[in-house]
Amino acid sequence: MTSHPWRLTFDTNPDDCNLKCLMCEEHSPYSSSQEERKACGQPPRRMDIRVLEQVLEELKDHPPREIIPSTMGEPLLYPHFDRILGLCQKFGIRLNLTTNGTFPRGGASEWAHKIVPVGSDVKISFNGTRAEVQEEIMRNSRMEAVLNNLRTFVEIRDGHAAQGGNYCSVTLQATFLEANLAELPGIVRLAAELNVDRVKGHHLWVHFAEMQDQNLRRCRESVQRWNDVVAQCRESAANHVRPGGSPVKLENFHPLEFNAGQQVDPRSECPFLGQEAWVNHAGRFDPCCAPDELRKSLGTFGTVQERAFESIWRGAEYQALVAGYKQRPLCQTCLMRRMPDA
Repeated sequence: MTSHPWRLTFDTNPDDCNLKCLMCEEHSPYSSSQEERKACGQPPRRMDIRVLEQVLEELKDHPPREIIPSTMGEPLLYPHFDRILGLCQKFGIRLNLTTNGTFPRGGASEWAHKIVPVGSDVKISFNGTRAEVQEEIMRNSRMEAVLNNLRTFVEIRDGHAAQGGNYCSVTLQATFLEANLAELPGIVRLAAELNVDRVKGHHLWVHFAEMQDQNLRRCRESVQRWNDVVAQCRESAANHVRPGGSPVKLENFHPLEFNAGQQVDPRSECPFLGQEAWVNHAGRFDPCCAPDELRKSLGTFGTVQERAFESIWRGAEYQALVAGYKQRPLCQTCLMRRMPDA
């Protein structure tokens, strides 16, 4: 448990997205949540920028090293994104961004010039080296446009760093699925070719029955296929280096052991509790990045409008979760836990 979170995620605009990725909790073609919200007359969930400003002002003496705008939805569609960049400059905080690669409301060049000076890492969602795979998983995405945007962003990043400016790493981020399993070694090779720093991924959270057969943890055979591809990806990273000679970093490319109940190794640790925190669009304090309905099962901690952030962080409810999370059913199957030596 740290005295203050080193990173904060703000769920700025979970309802805004221009893609329909199959695995997305909110915007998948298999999800009915957006239609249901509209049918009930509910407006899009968007954070009042004053919530974000309030939390950072409160933590100004011990600011987080990084903040992350919404990872659900497309954060660059948030109408106050430029003010987030200004807050990063004001408080000396780095921006950690996950974007779908379309760079809406400006284009890759304009956004790169704004983001690179304050960015720690920009993760671009990427799920296939073949257009038919990428565009099937990330519906409405266009492979050629995403690649052009990626090249533009990396070129501006490299130019900024060459002039002595901030170095913002770039990551290709995948969701590990049956549909893109064979693509992963090629994604590593592509990352090296394009001077991308890292390839990162996460195993699928299964939100819909239609996605059950995409879960690589579902049977012994799928686990073995995953383990074989992990070895191929590591070989790809070793054999294909970036233009400067450094290898592409791989994150979360670890072999699995089949577990019928899909429980994780009890020795594995949560990388978030006591280290990071989330604030949802309405100001609710959340302990982790589990899907919204699931993370509610971890407790009710209040909102940052009602309670000072540090009061929640140091409060008995949150401290009890940090100490006893391994007994929680959600945490016992969490895809994000890591072995201490991983």
